[in-house]
Amino acid sequence: MKKLQIAKRIQSLGTEQAFHVLARAKEMERKGIDMIHMEIGDTNFNTPEIIKNACIKALKENKTHYLPSQGLLELREEIAKHISKTRKITIKPEEVVVVPGGKPMIFYSIMATVNPGDEVIVPNPGFPTYESVVNFVGAKSISLPILAENNFQVDLKQLAKFITKKTRLIVVNSPHNPTGGILTRQNLIGIANLAKKHNLWVLSDEVYDRLIFEGKFESIASFPKMKERTIVLNAFTKTYSMSGWRLGYGVMPADLAKIVANLINNSISCTPNFIQWAGIAGLRDPEKTIAKMRNELKKRRDFLAREIKKLPGVNCHVPQGAIYLFPDIRGTGKTSKEIFDLLFNKAHIATLPGTSFGKYGEGFIRLSFGATPIPRIRESIRRIKSIWPPS
Repeated sequence: MKKLQIAKRIQSLGTEQAFHVLARAKEMERKGIDMIHMEIGDTNFNTPEIIKNACIKALKENKTHYLPSQGLLELREEIAKHISKTRKITIKPEEVVVVPGGKPMIFYSIMATVNPGDEVIVPNPGFPTYESVVNFVGAKSISLPILAENNFQVDLKQLAKFITKKTRLIVVNSPHNPTGGILTRQNLIGIANLAKKHNLWVLSDEVYDRLIFEGKFESIASFPKMKERTIVLNAFTKTYSMSGWRLGYGVMPADLAKIVANLINNSISCTPNFIQWAGIAGLRDPEKTIAKMRNELKKRRDFLAREIKKLPGVNCHVPQGAIYLFPDIRGTGKTSKEIFDLLFNKAHIATLPGTSFGKYGEGFIRLSFGATPIPRIRESIRRIKSIWPPS
């Protein structure tokens, strides 16, 4: 049979390597090998009972039917209250769109604001879906280096040089995946000023906003005249340990929200009804529930960072937020891929090479401590020491 056509645009679509490494690690486990999982950006905490009970209640009340594509009004009202309070800006429910997880909002935001031939500035290293979607819509991704030498801040002079007449959108991620860095207030103000000067959209990925160990979270949407040009992306995934639930949202100008809702209408119809009711319970849950998880994550970060720093040839920035360590392994003389292979095949630790997040990730590896309790972190250190330094 003659081979059937596959659309050319598929060739431009990238991937998130974490899920491929997870699949490889699971295959190793099926062969009886004990793998330590530090590859996937997840947490191992149970979803809070109040959220699970709200979902069960919604199911028993038969809240299992279609909803408006923009999302359940009651949930959008709760999100609007939360963002208004935490960002100190006035948000209305019509400026909120509910989606199944964080990635769909990246897709919809770029599809709604970027034309073929346009340019989008994305952090590098950075979450790979940004660049993947930009390429998929026929635009050009411009890599903005996020370097350890600059404490993982944006070089504002460099950003200014990257902006051209074709630039339409800047992607901001703080706390940052994979580095765990948090952009300073001064850095955010500088980015905001450039966005206003050149009349650009900003996609602000704030998924880790409540997983901060030191310092204070600030949203670029909070600065003067930024609300009307900012798309705030957030999700319940990390904050409430709800990765499998697939629940996220975007906050944006109301006219853009209608456009994004129509994209949802044409693709997935809506986010599941009963899961949205569970989201309401999460937002109403006391801060102490999240604080308990955050405190445990901080203990893991501190222990892992302290031990990793002891390895010859390794430097390690201690992340202020998120759930990742991003050690600098350039002192070993090995590439990110070589260190990844060594850890995976010899120590049976699944990590990610820094190049999974872009070319400026070379010389680094990402270790996720979100789903790895301290006893397993301790075991991972024992295994690493048994094969270190790499020959």
